[in-house]
Amino acid sequence: MILDENSPKPHIDYPCKWEYKIIGNNIDKILNAVENASMGLTYDVTPSNISKNDRYFSLNFTIEVANQVVRDLVYEKLNKDPNIILVL
Repeated sequence: MILDENSPKPHIDYPCKWEYKIIGNNIDKILNAVENASMGLTYDVTPSNISKNDRYFSLNFTIEVANQVVRDLVYEKLNKDPNIILVL
């Protein structure tokens, strides 16, 4: 499926649990970034993958969000953190 500016947005019922996949190269710094981005909300972190040479780590970060504004704020905080390489 290809989405563009003319495609309808999918409907999301809030509040809901939202999952981000986070990639970085230092577990402690990734977890610190998650704590900062969570804004005191309930969340869970689970391991996802480790690169072949143990250089990169990915975690699943699941958080209960009340609305799209909160969801976007969490994403922005993660994306701006210098210790996070990629947020999906």
